[in-house]
Amino acid sequence: MPVPPAPLHGDELLDAVTREMVALHKRYYHREPVTARTTLLGDDLIACVFGGIYTDVEKTLIELQRTTTVQETRSDFQTAMRDRFIEHVERLSGRNVLAFISNTHVGPDIEIELFMLGSAQRPPT
Repeated sequence: MPVPPAPLHGDELLDAVTREMVALHKRYYHREPVTARTTLLGDDLIACVFGGIYTDVEKTLIELQRTTTVQETRSDFQTAMRDRFIEHVERLSGRNVLAFISNTHVGPDIEIELFMLGSAQRPPT
């Protein structure tokens, strides 16, 4: 069985999380966010902040005052993607994710993904 890669730390971890989350956005929304930044708050909270996230379809719905529809659809999708997001953060950090919180905002269009980290993962036996 292959040995798992060593956990990343500091800027290397934050850059890798940003790359993974942007890649997931590109794969599923068919576009990258305009801005993407990941920070570590304390030693146990990873915060990913994305700007310029909405597709042309979503922007049209927002212009037509259908903001709630866009936010609900985004929320449902984030819930469906929860395990994939968590898997990437756990693999990169070598730590368990205790909680995942996701939300979007309109005007400006921003998405926030929060990962509350727990202890180090146990290696597979």
